[in-house]
Amino acid sequence: MKADPTSFPPGRDGPPHPLWLRATHWINALAVLIMVTSGWRIYDASPLFDFTFPAGITLGGWLGGALQWHFAGMWLFAVNGLLYLCLGLSTGRLARRLFPVTARGVLDDARRALAGRLAHSDPRRYNQVQRAAYLFAILDLVLVGLSGLVVWKSVQFPLLRELFGGYDAARRIHFYGMAAIVAFAAVHISMAVLVPRSLLAMVSGGPRPRRPGKERAS
Repeated sequence: MKADPTSFPPGRDGPPHPLWLRATHWINALAVLIMVTSGWRIYDASPLFDFTFPAGITLGGWLGGALQWHFAGMWLFAVNGLLYLCLGLSTGRLARRLFPVTARGVLDDARRALAGRLAHSDPRRYNQVQRAAYLFAILDLVLVGLSGLVVWKSVQFPLLRELFGGYDAARRIHFYGMAAIVAFAAVHISMAVLVPRSLLAMVSGGPRPRRPGKERAS
């Protein structure tokens, strides 16, 4: 039988979600929540569109307070995100869990999901819809971070500003990226509610895989 590229390497015994992954996941969730809600308050001070966010769902109370919260969340997100990427790349987890991913594979798994035929029994294996969604979230957060630098320090990052098409364009991209990550979070939370074992695995680490010598004979 061909080895599953998303499974643990031979000889390694550990939970599907190691401690470093769970820690960075929840810290990242907190950082994104802080940045989004404080960002809504900053947006309300100078709206891009013909609407504002209700004050009750924003963070900061006023523009100055929102900016302080936003910068605090930004640094937490930046440090935690770099740690996640470094550990994910050095352990090979990102390559094992998020690749390969193809357009055809995503469409096939999406059809199976809509038909209720997509299994969720093994938290160590991501289907291609999950892989595409997580890759999108990572890239989107990078885009939000870079566009945020332009909005924050436009003069200090002239090349980055030009790559985004100017300050105004960077601000719109920052807003759209925020909207995309909120949409991702909404779907992500909905799936966790529908498949509670995935949420439990992200809290406890999930069941440890059996070693070949300990498997019961069928």
